[in-house]
Amino acid sequence: MDFIFMLTRDDQTVTDALDIVEDIADLPLKHIGFKDIGVDLPTLTKLHDALRGINAETYLEVVSTTQRSALESARIGRDLGVDWLMGGTWVEETLEILEGSGTRYLPFPGTPVGHPTKLGGSPEQIAEQTARFEAAGAAGVDLLAYRASEADPLELVRAARKAGSGHLVVAGSITNAEQIAALAQAGADGFTIGQAALSGAYNPRKGTLRAQLADIIDATAKASI
Repeated sequence: MDFIFMLTRDDQTVTDALDIVEDIADLPLKHIGFKDIGVDLPTLTKLHDALRGINAETYLEVVSTTQRSALESARIGRDLGVDWLMGGTWVEETLEILEGSGTRYLPFPGTPVGHPTKLGGSPEQIAEQTARFEAAGAAGVDLLAYRASEADPLELVRAARKAGSGHLVVAGSITNAEQIAALAQAGADGFTIGQAALSGAYNPRKGTLRAQLADIIDATAKASI
C-alpha cells in the first residue's frame, strides 16, 4: 500500500510547498500530490518539476464542485504531466481530456458534496460506480471513505475493492496508524495524508513534519506486511 503525501491544507496546496519538497527530498517518499488551487500555475509547474527531480510519482486531486472548473483542473493535470489525476465526477469528459496522455484517472465514486467534501452514498452505490468507471476507462477510484456521511468507511472500501480490479486510493481525514492498518486489510492500494502531517496532528508528540512523515511511512510499512 502506498502513502501519498499531499502538500495540502484545507483542500488547497500550501504556499510553501516548494520549500517542503526541498526539506523532505531525502525521505523515502515516492508518492506526492497537490491540488490546483492555493498557488498559481507557474508555482504548480515548478512544484511538479521539483517532484520529478526527486523521482516521485505525482498526483493532482480535483476538488472543484462545478463541471467547468473540474474539467479545467483535468486540463491542468494533463498539461503538467502528472502521473495520476484524482477526484471529480465527470468521468467520460475527463477521460476525453486525458486521452493520449500518460495521466491515469481515479474519479470520485459516491456523491461528494461541499467543500471540504463530505461523501454520500451506500456501499452498493460505491460498488456500482467503481465497476462502471473502470469499464469506461478509469484506472480505479479515489474514495473519500473517512468523509462518509451515510455508511461505515471500511464498508465502502471493501465494496469498491470487491467491485473493481483497478487502483483504489482512499483520501481525506486519515489521521492515525489504526486507520492505515484498517485500510490495508480492506484492500486499499494507497491512501493520502496531508493536513494531519502538516499540522502535526498525526502524532502530536512529535513536532516536526519530518517526524510526522517518518511515523506514517513506518505505519504504512507495518500495515503492508
